[in-house]
Order: sequence, then structure tokens, then C-alpha cells
Amino acid sequence: MLDWSLLSATIVCATILFSYWAFEKSRSSTREIAVIAVLGAIAALGRVSLAALPNIQPVTFLVIVSGYVFGARAGFMVGSTAALTSNFFLGHGPWTPWQMFAWGLAGFSAACFRAAFPCAGKWAMAFFQFIWGYLFGCIMNIWTWTAFIQPLSWHTFLATWAASLWFDTFHAAGNVLFYLFFGTGVIKVLQRVKKKIEVKAVNQL
Repeated sequence: MLDWSLLSATIVCATILFSYWAFEKSRSSTREIAVIAVLGAIAALGRVSLAALPNIQPVTFLVIVSGYVFGARAGFMVGSTAALTSNFFLGHGPWTPWQMFAWGLAGFSAACFRAAFPCAGKWAMAFFQFIWGYLFGCIMNIWTWTAFIQPLSWHTFLATWAASLWFDTFHAAGNVLFYLFFGTGVIKVLQRVKKKIEVKAVNQL
């Protein structure tokens, strides 16, 4: 009998390892690596500091704007790093690779969103933040479903998803609020940082 829990965990871990290997082999500058590390640390700190609130955290917001500005590779690294780092304080477990994958995918998809909708306005971005509150919950529900629920069926998955609906709604609403209050300013700051990195890289050629 196929062990779906093991298979899904293997796919997630393989994706993460491949992403880190690809980043290691890339020509990322030391400044870009430093920015990714700082953004991941800030996102982790925000998660830890607001851990007492029910699923309201700035991680998803920061990861999405990071991927939106710096690109898919950086977005994935910021998201996965934030999950890994914050869990040193909140607790590691079999859920850690799934959180790394989910937040990494949020950052990756933000770059895809910008490429597909380069003229997207403030509310389109807020909607994207909102949707990722539920997508993150859905990914984590897949882990819960494959690891703890029997039998595996659409009925049991929908029941698992329904049990987390309120938490996912808080997550989605928190993402929107963080973006509406801080999004424009944070994106402008990150764009300035990116421009400086690019200018210094050109000057060194």
C-alpha cells in the first residue's frame, strides 16, 4: 500500500533541497545573499513576536513582497529561511519542511504574479495576499491529512480544511491588513535596496 504521507513529505523535501542547491550554484552576489538573510530573519522575528495571536503574522506578507521585488528565487529563499529560523524558537517537527515549502512557494509565486500582471494595482496585490492566507492553510492541511487522517478521501480532506477555515481566514485577513498599512512603504524600500545592489554589481564589472 502506497504511503502517501511519506511520498508527499519526500516530494516537499526534495523540492526544498533542489531549491537550495540551485541557489548555491547561482551567481548571487554577497549583497543579495545578505539581503535575503536579513529579510528571512525579519520575517522570522515577526512570526515569533506575534506567535500569541491566532494565525496573524507578517511572515506571508513579507515573503510575498520580497518575491515581488527581488524575484522568484529570492522569494523562495526568504520564505523557507523564515520558516526554518522561526521554528528554532517555536519548535521544529515534521511540519517544518511543509512550512518552508509553503512560504517559499508564496515568495516564488509573487514573482510570477508580477510577471503575469505587471500593472497590478494595490487592491490586486491585497487580493493576492488574501488568497495566500488560504493557500498556505491548504498546503499545511495536506500535511495534516496525509499524516494523520484515515481514510484519505475528498470527504476527509474537506473536513480537515473546514476545521482550519477560521485560522486560515485570520491569516488571510492579517495579510491584507499588513499589506494595506505597510505594503507600499516596504516595497519602495526593497526596490531602493535592489537598485543599489544592481548599481554596485554593474560598477564592479
